[in-house]
Amino acid sequence: MLQMRPNCECCDKDLPPEREGAFICSFERTFCEECASSILGGACPNCGGELAPRPARSPDLLAKYPASTQRIFKPLDGVQAV
Repeated sequence: MLQMRPNCECCDKDLPPEREGAFICSFERTFCEECASSILGGACPNCGGELAPRPARSPDLLAKYPASTQRIFKPLDGVQAV
């Protein structure tokens, strides 16, 4: 089951689990659409893997399987987040 992390690791933008707009790699590193496409060019800066759209989780499943509250913020050196 996906952890559904709450923010973009690059710019710290909130990424609610019930909405689209988040991208993840196979290690579940999480990024917003803007960072994934512009700054990162579709590749994870941690593992080099492809960034794919993270599926949204429906409200009834969020109640049973809550999203993670752990925020990971690792801005890239020398890169301005959007």
